[in-house]
Order: sequence, then structure tokens, then C-alpha cells
Amino acid sequence: MTGFSVPTFLGLPGGATEGTRGAVVIPVPYDGTSTWHKGADAGPEALLRASEAVELYDIETAREPWRDGVRTLPALVCPADPVALSSVVRRVVAEVLDAGELPIVIGGEHSVTVGAVEAAADRFEDLTVLQIDAHADTREEYEGSTHNHACVMARARQRCPIVQVGIRAVDAGEMPGLDPARVFWAHDIVPAVDDSWMDEVLSLLSRNVYVTIDLDAFDPSLIPATGTPEPGGLGWYEVNRLLRRVARAGRVVGFDVVELLPAEGHHASAFAAAKLVYRFLAEIGAARQA
Repeated sequence: MTGFSVPTFLGLPGGATEGTRGAVVIPVPYDGTSTWHKGADAGPEALLRASEAVELYDIETAREPWRDGVRTLPALVCPADPVALSSVVRRVVAEVLDAGELPIVIGGEHSVTVGAVEAAADRFEDLTVLQIDAHADTREEYEGSTHNHACVMARARQRCPIVQVGIRAVDAGEMPGLDPARVFWAHDIVPAVDDSWMDEVLSLLSRNVYVTIDLDAFDPSLIPATGTPEPGGLGWYEVNRLLRRVARAGRVVGFDVVELLPAEGHHASAFAAAKLVYRFLAEIGAARQA
């Protein structure tokens, strides 16, 4: 996979902004291990192009987070092998972290997360990975690969504790390895009458948090354009409330949004993904300035 001619996040000229040491958007157009619908490698470009339509004023934080500094890197050139890919992502995310900036990885399928988590874990001893996802993704290997998109959280928990939110699809073989205190099943939290379950999530997080957001965490009525949709997912506002609380509770050292699979007639999915990136960026910026 070669890199595409990347637009910039929010359409900012050349990726330049008024701020420094802000956020760095890293497009990773990779779809080497998807096992159902292919096309997630087109996700980063679709998200970035949709971001040009996102309003720069964020209502909920009463801020324009782009002014904190946002730049977009050229799309990574992705090797076919997912282990090699993790090394590429790890190196780039490490450079961003070492510069004191916030890495935002835009997938691509979920295996792009492995290298980002490794880079963060190398630099933060008290790291937790918060996964917002429909699938547990804790297989030790799948289809002959330990770095398949179905194995991403197995690789993450080798480096640090994980917390899983929105899960509603799992293989029987994964169940013995799941920590029931750290898995928040969709069938429990979606019907909840209040957000008290979020208190439990926050209690499990360490000071430093990396957040990985698979778009199939959302109900497919909201974001249908993803490779492995599952019914009964999370809603827009509850995810945003959780992200706000996570940003305020500790330090988000990086995050990713993955598994957008552009589909004709579903441009709202790409826009929702772009808006989600900007909303989380807004919440992180507001928390850091509080």
C-alpha cells in the first residue's frame, strides 16, 4: 500500500495552525488483515476530506480547538505485513510523543493501533488503554497472525492494563481471558438509565490513557460504513460524555479512530468520524486548559 495524496485535517492550509506542540494527525491507510468487507484503507482519506465540512467552533466546550495547533502528516506508506506495519506506526507515534505533541492515528483497520500503543507504553509506565469497540479483539492469533485486527487488544494488554467499553461480539475462546471487571458490555450500558457505569470505567483508568475507538462501537444506524458492523451499539452523546469525562479525569496521551470503510451513499459516516476526532480533541484541549 502506498500513501495517498493526503488532504489536511479540517482543510487547514498545509496543516499549519496558530499553535505549537499541539495535535498531529497520522493517516494510516492500511487494510491488510480485514476478514469481512475490505476498503478500510480508504478510510483516512474519506475522514480527512469530510473534516473540511466540520465547523471549527465546538459548541460544548465553547472553543476553537484547532487554534491549539493541529497538523497533518503525509499518509504513512504501509507494508503489507501487520507486524512490519506496527513498527512503522510505532516509530512515527514515538516521534510525535517525543516532541510533546498529541498523536491522533486515523485508520485503516484496527491493527494500526498496535504500534501506537507500543510507542505510548514505551514512554508512560502508568498507561491504560481504553477501548471503545463492538468486538473484544483479544484473540492471541487469527488467520495465522498475532497482529490481525482481531488480536489488537491481546497485544495491548501485553504492555499495559486495558478497559473495554461497548463490547457485544466475542469468540468463546476469548471469554476465559477477559476480566469481567474491565469489560463493559453493550447490553448492560446501552439500556442504563444514567451514566453511573462511567464512574466504574474512570476508576479503572491510570493517570495516562491511550484511547482506541473502533467506529463499529456505534450503533450501525449512526455509522453504517464500517467493515464489521454489529447491531445494538452505542450512541453519539453517550460516547461523547464518556470521552469528556476521560479527558477530565487524567491525561490522554494519544488516541485513534479506526475501521471507517467508505461506502457510496453513506457520507454521513465519514463526517461523523471526522466530527468525533474534533470533538475529542476539543475535550482534551478544554481539560488541559482547565
